[in-house]
Amino acid sequence: MSNPAAPGSVMRGAIDLSSLRNRPQTPTAPAQASAAGAASSLVFDATDASFGQVLELSRTVPVVVDLWAEWCEPCKHLSPVLEKVVVELGGRLVLAKVDVDANPQLAQGFRAQSIPMVVALVGGQPVPLFTGVVSEQQVRDVFAQLLQVAAQNGVTGVVPVEGAPVDEDPAETPLPPLHAEAFAAIEEGDYAHAADAYERALAENPRDADARAGLGQVRLLARVQGADLTAARAAAAAAPLDPEAQFLVADLDLSGGHVDDAFGRLLELFAAMPAEERAPVRERLLELFGLVGDEDARVIRARSRFASLLF
Repeated sequence: MSNPAAPGSVMRGAIDLSSLRNRPQTPTAPAQASAAGAASSLVFDATDASFGQVLELSRTVPVVVDLWAEWCEPCKHLSPVLEKVVVELGGRLVLAKVDVDANPQLAQGFRAQSIPMVVALVGGQPVPLFTGVVSEQQVRDVFAQLLQVAAQNGVTGVVPVEGAPVDEDPAETPLPPLHAEAFAAIEEGDYAHAADAYERALAENPRDADARAGLGQVRLLARVQGADLTAARAAAAAAPLDPEAQFLVADLDLSGGHVDDAFGRLLELFAAMPAEERAPVRERLLELFGLVGDEDARVIRARSRFASLLF
């Protein structure tokens, strides 16, 4: 199965659900969605005990899994956005919310090294989506690509929405033209075209945060497209001071959700490089910081270490 080209996606080999497939299937009551007009059938809690049912449901309709915890402030920003977009899609996919503190086996199965972490299940198979907080528009883009992946794998069911008129399509806010052009290019795997569209959107409006975030994401996706993680790690180990070799592994780590590993690799490279050769490493670090978000605790830690290396 191919993964959708999504922010922070392509977590190669990051998930092992084999231990959860045959667990007793104890039903749990769905949690009420917070978005207006939401149906409880679309947003529900999933547990270690009930996850077998979730896997089975994913054979009919794509299941988005939101891994969160009560103490996680970024989760409190992302979860309502996920719920809102899922509800607006009118039953074409559902959202399973997993409290990682209460469900350690699921947290281990998904290898949730940091949260919020969002993955999907299609036909019982995991499809990594992104880690960290992303914009509502990016969530919409990722979910649209997820529906395409699901359709390619024959998962096209629809969950009935309680209280919704039959055959009524959910209203969708149209994308701005350049964003739509970028999204279409992403669907085609043409990241250069997508980057160009986002650059033109930023030329029109330098404050377009979604375009800036989208540009960073497609540049990352272009760099990791077709890359082999094992070969990249071997090349980086053989040339510890080769920036391009280290950049590729850092990009792959970041896209795979291993944010601290990506930052740590580049910080170590920055510290080891001669002062006159550090500029490209600095630029890549700042770019990756921007992708994850300045308010993320991992960025704050990495920036602190970066500052200590600068002075």
